[in-house]
This record gives sequence, structure tokens and C-alpha cells, in this order.
Amino acid sequence: METDLDLRSSASLGRHLALVSVRERGVGPEQLRWIGEDPDIFEAFYREHVEDLQRFIARRVGERERAADLTAEIFLAAIESADGYRPGSGTPRAWLYGIARVVIASDARRRGAERDREERWRAGTLLDSDDAARIDARIDAAARSRELYAAMDRLPEAERAVLELVALDELTVAEAAAAVGLRPVTARVRLHRARRKLRAELEAANQPSSRKEERR
Repeated sequence: METDLDLRSSASLGRHLALVSVRERGVGPEQLRWIGEDPDIFEAFYREHVEDLQRFIARRVGERERAADLTAEIFLAAIESADGYRPGSGTPRAWLYGIARVVIASDARRRGAERDREERWRAGTLLDSDDAARIDARIDAAARSRELYAAMDRLPEAERAVLELVALDELTVAEAAAAVGLRPVTARVRLHRARRKLRAELEAANQPSSRKEERR
């Protein structure tokens, strides 16, 4: 029978091996459950995904403080949900983007009214100048993507979700399917439909105004 000391030693060894693997290959499905318990593994997970995640947020949000709030909120939700992650449910990146979509959608619903000034001030004080500059740069770089996102917004939600994850956030179709809870084959069908509809939207938007008038 294993003693308490044996169990603690086994757990300690497991974390050590997980950390070694993380340093060599990044946080994989086997190590993801440790991000809520091991600060070193969480830091590796954060560094591995924060830049892509901020670009994901910047394509949808144009305010620095709000983007910073959402970044922190998404990683906090990831920590709280890590115990429920199952390797078969998708890659860690797909899992994180699934959380991000839920957090951003919830935030959009909350923003029927302006956030109060105290919350804005608190978010701003958490940013140092380098953080602020990086977030501003990503928001500026995402401006054109947000214009495209506005055109995508006219697509049905079920098709738009897969398209934005693949076309804008560079997830694979399998990762996008996992992020939105679809089978890969269904995601591929929706992606094909969305691309066809978006192409038609963009072609119509780029027509000369005279031709648009003629069509009326």
C-alpha cells in the first residue's frame, strides 16, 4: 500500500517531468491540467499563447484597457477550467480559443452600458508602458482585419465563427472545429459556405458606385 509520502513523491516527480517536457516542447495536452497548480507551467503556457491571443482579441476589440482586461480574464478562466480539460477534446490552443470566444461574447453582452470609471482606472494601472505599447500596436495592426470582420459580421454566426478562427486566427480546421464544438467535416462545410458568401460580399462592396446605382 502506498503511503502519503509515496503519493507526494509521485506527484512531485510527475510535476517535475511535466515541467521538463514543457521547457522542451511547450505545454501539451498532457501538461495542460497543471497550469492551475504550477506557476512555472502556467508561465510557459502564458508566454506560448499570449501574443496570438492578444491579436485574436485586438481583431474584435479596439480599446487598450478592455483588451488588457479580456486577456487577463481569459487566462484566469483557463486556470479555473484546466481540471476539466481532456486531451481528446482538442489541442491546448483550440481549447484556449474556445474559452476566449465565450469570454469575449459574455463581455459584449455586459457592455450594454459603459463600464464605470473605477474599473477603467484599475485596468489602466495594471499596464506598464511596454504592455500598453504592445497592445496599442496590435490594435492598430488589426484595424484592417476589423474592417474585414465587419463584413464577416453579415454572415450567419455558425459560418462566421469557423471562418474567423481559420482565416484570421490561423487555427487549423480541426482546431477551429474543437473551439466551437463541431465535427471537423461540419466545420469544413461551414468554412466553404462562409468563404463563398464573404467573397460575394467583398466583390459587391468593391463595385464602382455607378454600377451599384445601375443595379438599383
